[in-house]
Amino acid sequence: MISQTSEFWKNRNVFVTGGTGFLGSWLVKDLVQKGASVVCLVRDQVPSSFLNRSGMMEQVVAVSGDIGDISLMLRIISEYEIDTVFHLAAQSQVGVAYNNPAETFEVNIRGTWNLLEACRAQSTVRCVVVASSDKAYGQSDVLPYNEELPLAGRYPYDVSKSCADLLSVSYYQTYQLPVCITRCANLFGGGDINFKRIIPGTIRSVLMNERPIIRSDGKFIRDYLYVKDAVDAYLFLSEKMEDIQIGGESFNISSGNIFSVLEITEKILKLMGRSDLPPEILNTAKAEIPEQSLSAEKIETMLGWKPKFPVDKALNETIRWYEDYT
Repeated sequence: MISQTSEFWKNRNVFVTGGTGFLGSWLVKDLVQKGASVVCLVRDQVPSSFLNRSGMMEQVVAVSGDIGDISLMLRIISEYEIDTVFHLAAQSQVGVAYNNPAETFEVNIRGTWNLLEACRAQSTVRCVVVASSDKAYGQSDVLPYNEELPLAGRYPYDVSKSCADLLSVSYYQTYQLPVCITRCANLFGGGDINFKRIIPGTIRSVLMNERPIIRSDGKFIRDYLYVKDAVDAYLFLSEKMEDIQIGGESFNISSGNIFSVLEITEKILKLMGRSDLPPEILNTAKAEIPEQSLSAEKIETMLGWKPKFPVDKALNETIRWYEDYT
């Protein structure tokens, strides 16, 4: 991982919402290993989450509650004298958002303004990183997405992320809250126990000697980012906020690994030596953007961040994680 100094995170008070989620678990693990004092907001206890399985849950302050409780957000930030905030808590599944848009808007939009309002009220907060998504751009004829494109989500999940993104910019422009926004490509890696996602779902199917399932027609194009690269980018970005004025800026985070759903499935099958298990294509996916990819030129040229993991190495590490998990 990149760090300005080995001491940067030591004893720094960090608040992570969504800390038991896929990305959050890896981020918390790295923060703890770097010596940070980490407070996690935990809505549901998930024994199988990577944070619990790694043993890191025992090394953080876990506060039970919901992102919708602004009084709780204010208490956490005040009581623990929070310096840095990573806002990852969200309803993150496109299918769930399609079936339950109201809950998605409640969590992803209201939850974001609650968190930002709590940060605004406390002078200790020096850095807020808000997790948006490539979905915030919506469907576009211009690819890869760059940060100058308008936010134009159409479907419930995409709209919720567009709104959260705009709220973050509003709090910077209006109140000078030191906030940056990340728009990551589709994350993958060990620790993702949402097996409806194509990469963990395919690996688990192979390990169970079953044909993997593709919910779409297999032609949807996605940009895939290894979770360790994402964590590296989050820490790097927050460190840079100490040195240069990048408040209110949004950054795409991508490693340029662009595949159709069918292509990434076939790549995994090949790496696992199971090309004899052709995927079953259901073609039932609804309210999803057909093609997405991100340009990470801005974070590379402005800040100097680059991903480290070639896709095959990242996938092989991911496969090994699930082999151990099962």
